[in-house]
Amino acid sequence: MTEGLRLEGLRIARGDVPLLSLDLCVARGGVASVMGPSGAGKSTLLAAVMGTLGPPFRMRGRVRLDGQDVTSLPPERRGIGILFQDDLLFPHLSVGDNLAFGLSRRVRGRAARRAAVEAALDEAGLAGMAQRDPATLSGGERLRVALMRTLLAEPRALLLDEPFASLDRDRRDRMRRLVFDRARARGLPVLMVTHDPEDAAAAGGPLVRIDGA
Repeated sequence: MTEGLRLEGLRIARGDVPLLSLDLCVARGGVASVMGPSGAGKSTLLAAVMGTLGPPFRMRGRVRLDGQDVTSLPPERRGIGILFQDDLLFPHLSVGDNLAFGLSRRVRGRAARRAAVEAALDEAGLAGMAQRDPATLSGGERLRVALMRTLLAEPRALLLDEPFASLDRDRRDRMRRLVFDRARARGLPVLMVTHDPEDAAAAGGPLVRIDGA
């Protein structure tokens, strides 16, 4: 596979203690799930893919994206977006300004950037909320803003670090559909870590189970 996300011989250790070993291919538009209990190394795996893994962890193997070896690239040059359980919206910025912060540098000019933000809000079902304070939004609405901010940066792959865990069942189902549909529409390979079998079932792609060391 030359396109999508490929983890080749990925081996992560905590000091000298092996933590996880993984070989995985995620096609463009596909969603792969990694399941395991807390402490198994799921978030550590995403840090390795993002390029933010630090001591005491060590990694061997390769991360390839659309055929390019990105293993040695810094996080900002990998073209990989991530969505966390916490939305991490900037509390001092409006909803619209939060989205504008994520905009790709290729979108230039005030009018073009405003139009991109408005289009993202409309796509997420949040039309007219650009001036809202993030603190006034529901948990599901905040997650939608966080998703669109990530997508506005035009990543080539998307990582999901249990972003649905804090939502109730109904909102969880709707957000899963929104996230997966938006990623598939953009042809993004998605790697999701979760402890919830329903998340993995909804993803419909490859499932890898890890249990740590």
